[in-house]
Amino acid sequence: MKKFHPLLATLLLAGFTTLSLAHGDDPKTHRAAAVIKEQKEWGIAGDARSVTRTVTLTMGDNMRFTPDKLDFKQGETVRFVIRNKGKLLHELVIGTKKELDEHAALMVKFPAMEHDEPYMAHVGAGKRGDIIWTFNRAGEFDFACLIAGHYQAGMVGKISVAAASR
Repeated sequence: MKKFHPLLATLLLAGFTTLSLAHGDDPKTHRAAAVIKEQKEWGIAGDARSVTRTVTLTMGDNMRFTPDKLDFKQGETVRFVIRNKGKLLHELVIGTKKELDEHAALMVKFPAMEHDEPYMAHVGAGKRGDIIWTFNRAGEFDFACLIAGHYQAGMVGKISVAAASR
């Protein structure tokens, strides 16, 4: 029986991890990774061909999003175009208040923590990021920049998803 070499395992793992990217990276300099669709309380990753609406958000070093209140209908697939007008790295993370509070606390403890999910976009200064998200559940949700200090400074917004009419 052949032994599995630990170095080979490490190299394979390193190769697979380089396939995942932060949303907002320059599309000319990276390969796209498959998005893992996981149902969340606030929806599920969407497909570009299913986009029914595009919303542009700006964020800046004043620690604010514009707009900071968004309304959708259950079932809408939205392309968020996120523009960072500031000189600092910012991000947009969609979730529930509870999830964002917990994640923000972790970011304060571990500011260099890497994370990449389809409901997040990390956007460098002067850059643009995108999220495609399907709001398949009605409710009140939130979005925020969870970079240490940004959330605490009020870099947050609200999302309202109205139930689909029958």
